[in-house]
Amino acid sequence: ALQGFDYGFAGPLTVRDPEFPDLYWTNPMCVHFSQVKVSNLILADHEGKVVEGQYAINRAGFVLHAAVHEAHPDIVAMCHAHTTYGTAFAALGKPLDPISQDAAAFYEDHVVIKSEAGQVAVEKKAGPKVADWFKGVKAAIHQNHGLLTASRHSIESAAFWFIALERCCQQQLMVEATGSKPVFVSPERSRYSREHVGSEYIGWLHFQPIWDQLVKTQPDMFD
Repeated sequence: ALQGFDYGFAGPLTVRDPEFPDLYWTNPMCVHFSQVKVSNLILADHEGKVVEGQYAINRAGFVLHAAVHEAHPDIVAMCHAHTTYGTAFAALGKPLDPISQDAAAFYEDHVVIKSEAGQVAVEKKAGPKVADWFKGVKAAIHQNHGLLTASRHSIESAAFWFIALERCCQQQLMVEATGSKPVFVSPERSRYSREHVGSEYIGWLHFQPIWDQLVKTQPDMFD
C-alpha cells in the first residue's frame, strides 16, 4: 500500500508455511493492501482450498503462485501486483536492459514469460506453463500482464525485489521516452553488480527500513 501498488482486488502475495510447506499464506481477496493484517490472512493449499481464514482467495492469482511453489519447492515467497510501470513495460514483451546499477541487479536473473500472455489464469492448467519459467531466477516479466518476483530466502526479499523491479521498469520507460539510445552497463560489470547487490540477502536487508516504517505507521497490522 505504501508503494501505491493496489489495483482493486488484484495482486496476491504468497509465502510458504514454515511448518506445513504444502500450505501457503496469502492476502485475502477484496481487502485493500493497507487493511491486510495478521488476523485476516488466508492459509490455502495447492488447489486453492482455504484451510484457515474467513475470506476468499484470488483464484486467478493463486493459480499461478501455487503452481510455481509446487514446481519449485525451494521458492518460499512470491509477489505480484498490477502496477502501473510494470504492466506498461510488460506490454513490450522484452527484458530489462542494464541501464543502471539498479537494473544490473536483475541482469541474467529475470525472464520474460510469454506463456498465457494477457490471459486471465483461472484454470489450473495455466499454472505449470508459467511455473516452468521460474528456474533459478528471482523475477519475471509476464508479457501483457505484469511483474512477479520469487524468493528462495524470505517474503522480505521477494517484496523488495518487486519494488525494485517496478522502479527499474519506470526508469527504462522514462529513458526510452527521451528517444535517445542509453548506454548499457557492460555484461561483466552487470554480473559484478548483480553478484554484490542483487542477492536474496541484500533484498531482505533493503526491506528492513520499509518494515520499520510499517511497524511505526501501521501498528494495527499485527491485530
